[in-house]
Amino acid sequence: MKLKEIINQPEGRRLEFKAQMPSKAALAKTIIAFANDAGGELYLGIQDKPREVTGVDEEQLIELERQKQNISFDSEPVYKKEFEQLKTQSIQEFFADKTGEKLTKQVLSKLELIKAEQGKTLPVNALVLISDDDLAHQLFPYAKIECARFKGTIPGNFIDQKSITGNVALQAEQAYQFVKRHTSQGTTDYTGVYRNDRWEYPIIAIREVIRNAVIHRDYSMTGKDIKIAIFDDKIEITSPGKLMPSVDYSDMESGQSDIRNKVLAPVFKRLGIIEQWGNGLKLMNEELQAYPEIELSWKEPGIAFRVIFANKAFQQQHELQQELQHELQHELQHELQHELQHESLYSKALKIINIKTSSTKELSEALGQKSISGQLKKVLAKLLKDGLVEWTEPDAAKSSKQQYKITQKGSLFLNFIESEK
Repeated sequence: MKLKEIINQPEGRRLEFKAQMPSKAALAKTIIAFANDAGGELYLGIQDKPREVTGVDEEQLIELERQKQNISFDSEPVYKKEFEQLKTQSIQEFFADKTGEKLTKQVLSKLELIKAEQGKTLPVNALVLISDDDLAHQLFPYAKIECARFKGTIPGNFIDQKSITGNVALQAEQAYQFVKRHTSQGTTDYTGVYRNDRWEYPIIAIREVIRNAVIHRDYSMTGKDIKIAIFDDKIEITSPGKLMPSVDYSDMESGQSDIRNKVLAPVFKRLGIIEQWGNGLKLMNEELQAYPEIELSWKEPGIAFRVIFANKAFQQQHELQQELQHELQHELQHELQHELQHESLYSKALKIINIKTSSTKELSEALGQKSISGQLKKVLAKLLKDGLVEWTEPDAAKSSKQQYKITQKGSLFLNFIESEK
């Protein structure tokens, strides 16, 4: 039957159309349904409504053919240069430093980084990728990592950005350092007299995702690079190529391992970039147990795999700030309007407390008063009543150690005044 006739038939028990390569779960579901019935045919690259041939991306077809033959793109020989002409000094030095072994021709052959063909010794794609030769940029201009720290929660204004190019064996560490530079580290609590410090995000888990992105990305895809996007509320790491078929992020404890780049992966293991096969997801899962406020999720946008570390605490904080902002504008409308027209003792005292938790005496001195005035006492009582400040000793109102500290509502009050000026 001609294709034109086939695509005009309605979908049914034995016929199904997909515009794009379905997810593993959807594909397995369709195949099982056919197998449990009388068989069937699945056509890829055919849109359902309207019914027309859209085709499948050529890179996907080539990758499927490689998987069928159990070969990887990084193992294919490069014919533009012979091995002896390739500049490999940086990887030679890096390999010697990490392994204590020289990257001789014999070692390169054992690692399958070179191939003998028709009397010539040719580098494979993997060796070109970890070389410092111009050929690497010519063949793989998108074998890089684009890092960005955005202002806010959506792509837009950059606070910082960095393009990490060159030897792919060195890229993961550079990207990891970029993330650490834009991730805060603070104190969570104390165990006895010892302070407990931890990163804002599960940094070890993020390191593993970056490593996986570099090791398992599809280097055959043109026009696609790894992207690391840091927002106020999340970190996203996107890698070209879908997740390998046998890896399930929902089962992180099982020590799964599947390799897209069959030459690069063993080299990276020798270099210490991979610590142990199948250990990455387990490390991620273990660290995430200590971060209940961080939600890990993943998806496959187009022909890519994206991992998201979302900070639920930020979202809750943002919602709380909106509620407080609404309360401020409703309950303290008169105070806000008054402060916008003329700065009073009310906001002057609040600004001092915002800079430093202070006692009544310290506030009086900071305001230039010779002694504590009755007006200051009234202002502090109102700030307490309005919820803009609070006591450091709430159960001991007359304590000699009593001080005033600003509340979140107080900070929002000052921010609102500043933004409206």
